[in-house]
Amino acid sequence: MTILYIITEGCQAFFFLTIKANYNIIQTHLRKAVIMSPDRKQILPTRIQDEMKESYLDYAMSVIVSRALPDVKDGLKPVHRRILYSMKGLGLYHDRPFRKSASVVGEVLGKYHPHGDVAVYDALTRMVQDFSLRYPLIDGQGNFGSIDGDAAAAYRYTETKLKVISETMLEDIDKDTVTWIPNFDGKLKEPAFLPSKFPNLLVNGTSGIAVGMTTNVPPHNLSEVIDALCALIDDPELKDVTSYIKGPDFPTGGEIVGIKGIQDAYESGRGKIVIRGKVDFEERKGDRKAICITEIPYQVNKASLVEKIALLSKERKIEGISEIRDESSRKGIRIVIELKRDANEDVILNNLFKHTSLRTVYGIILLVLQDGVPKLLGLRELLVAFLNHRYDIVKRRTNFDLKNAEEHAHILEGLKIALHDIDKVIGIIREAKSHAAAMESLKKEFNLTDKQVQAILDMRLRRLVSLEREKIDEDYLLTIKLIEKLKGILASIEGIMKIVKEELLELKKKFGDKRRTTIIEMEAKEFDLKDLIPDEPVIITMTEKNYIKRLQVDAYKTQLRGGKGVSGVNLAREDAATSVYLASNHKTLLFLTDTGKCYSLKAYDIPEAERAARGKPIRNLLPIPQDEKIVSCLPLTDFNDDLFIVTKLGIAKKVHLAYFKQIRRTGIIAAKLRPKDSISYAHTIRKGEDIILISKNGRAVRFSEANVRSMGRTASGVIGMRLHEGDEIIGVITFSEKDGRDLLLVSEDGYGKRTKLSRFRRMRRGAHGVICMKGKKVAGATLVDNKSTIIIITRGGQTIGLHTKKIRKMGRQARGVRLINLKKGDIVVGIARVV
Repeated sequence: MTILYIITEGCQAFFFLTIKANYNIIQTHLRKAVIMSPDRKQILPTRIQDEMKESYLDYAMSVIVSRALPDVKDGLKPVHRRILYSMKGLGLYHDRPFRKSASVVGEVLGKYHPHGDVAVYDALTRMVQDFSLRYPLIDGQGNFGSIDGDAAAAYRYTETKLKVISETMLEDIDKDTVTWIPNFDGKLKEPAFLPSKFPNLLVNGTSGIAVGMTTNVPPHNLSEVIDALCALIDDPELKDVTSYIKGPDFPTGGEIVGIKGIQDAYESGRGKIVIRGKVDFEERKGDRKAICITEIPYQVNKASLVEKIALLSKERKIEGISEIRDESSRKGIRIVIELKRDANEDVILNNLFKHTSLRTVYGIILLVLQDGVPKLLGLRELLVAFLNHRYDIVKRRTNFDLKNAEEHAHILEGLKIALHDIDKVIGIIREAKSHAAAMESLKKEFNLTDKQVQAILDMRLRRLVSLEREKIDEDYLLTIKLIEKLKGILASIEGIMKIVKEELLELKKKFGDKRRTTIIEMEAKEFDLKDLIPDEPVIITMTEKNYIKRLQVDAYKTQLRGGKGVSGVNLAREDAATSVYLASNHKTLLFLTDTGKCYSLKAYDIPEAERAARGKPIRNLLPIPQDEKIVSCLPLTDFNDDLFIVTKLGIAKKVHLAYFKQIRRTGIIAAKLRPKDSISYAHTIRKGEDIILISKNGRAVRFSEANVRSMGRTASGVIGMRLHEGDEIIGVITFSEKDGRDLLLVSEDGYGKRTKLSRFRRMRRGAHGVICMKGKKVAGATLVDNKSTIIIITRGGQTIGLHTKKIRKMGRQARGVRLINLKKGDIVVGIARVV
């Protein structure tokens, strides 16, 4: 690091800058400066901005080249390469005893890696973990962390040694196969890359964050990668290698959903893939089921995943979970999620994928160092780069072996000459006065080189026996054949690539295994519960205490008029049923409270329950304050119409539904209420339709929707119907002029009747209306025809389904006929038309 002496213009203040200096602070105080060399003899004019820019670029390139990005040849960052090379220097081979990790960390720090011990040990730890690397490079003994996020034990407690597969990365490193560079203090040499026999970059993957750039290479299956490499050796013009490499293969398994992200990454070097855990459904006693997670996405913390699922279940964001257990062991991952009897396992699984890390997005960035330069490469380019690397390694290794073989043959030729006339050789040596004189005499007599003469002088007497002489002849013949073989290999590119292929196939046979990650060839998209839940009609019931439930329409069997009905809600003490609505699973429900606020919820988000079940508190689904009550539920298919709202005191307003398309979870204001007033009912309305407002005391007023202008959400409204003292609005009916249905009214004491809509003449807005049901307290109203079916619910929770064909048509003032036989003290609180 260079020390810069900065002198400000007009004063002699010295500053010492490093590459980590704060540019903004310096720029504030120094506008112009000159840089003086350390010997203070030469002054170099420069701008502080230029110097900071240059220094930061130096720092950035140092991080990029020396720390964060892997080399395309061996797929290693400098720290990982130094760890493996240091372990080789310590002799920690797979068939040797383990040694403390502290000795490895110390060796790396002391000789090659001028950084902290934490960085070295963290890198070493990851090379041991079988859930981090597809093919771990180091064999560990002790606690090296877990998939639950547990940290490894200190390096003074753990022990390590090389695995067999990592030894293949170091093989032939002493045969002049790699480039050597000085270490940090220039006293030692370290390899710029390893000879690696297998493509570690693709097989184990890597990730790193440099300055302004990031790499994220996923792991792959060794067998598939080697098959692709062999195919490229056989056909160098092969363009599509994806027929051999299907996609990433993660150590933790899981499923990759969709192939587009894989294709994008392999073609351009960038892409996103969706990974999700592998799940099985298991049957339990009593019609119960359990979701068993046996594989999780890559780099997901298992303990955090279990904790997140438990939290979502506790907060009731995921309904239907009764228990969560982590039964994982050395045999593998097993997270068991026990479901309740009435739970929909598909819905729960969908929510797990949507709200937890059981489904994650993995961004692939194939950014590597090629000849010291960061490059974004495609899959085929990475494979070709590795083959070029192996070509160079095998060629350099073959040249090294050829050179040694030729030198060995040269020495054997001298020994053969000496053994052929050994008596003369011995005589020359005996007569020589010195070692140098003996060498000169032998060189002249037999025309030998210095190496040959030295080998003769170093030869032991036991090699003079006939058997040893035969071994020399045999060794010479084998060496000559080896030389011819090595020259044959170097004679063509094909000869070298044949060796590369043979070594790759040997590695596949030794280390190859089956895929762990399954690839589902379909486009990954956002999960939608609509795809899992059929759009069937359902009944929504609510109680005074804001309990709500959803159940199938066929849960209510139709009966004859005047029946007692069946239990529809199992009510708690001091609770009472208040309303019943018809919807379908895919519809959006608008909930209006008595205070004028509006909330939104999908029908399928309401827990499904049995006919007699109490339901769930709606406050578990919506953040409704304790002092508010739901008074109206409006099922919607679209938001193109208007919403007609009426209060208990007869105030009406019309507001476009587009205002309610995006409702925040905390709700929005639907109407500003007058003092002592509250929302009574709401209904959708279209242009040109008529409205009938119905009061509890049996009066009704009909007027055109055009009489109520469209307003904003916060408007209070206009008078829709003038009420007598003690009366209130209980229903709203909207219809067109050509509507052939009848108005069905049901009283609190269980009487009902059908009346033609034509019996209600159109009046002005704000009128007192006409009698619609004389002498009765009206509980509900709806439009029906002869094919309709209705459901009536009482305050005590009794329900009855009726065919409206059996209900007589009567005049406006008629009291009607008995529809349900009520228990003592019970009253009807609502009706809903099913068909």
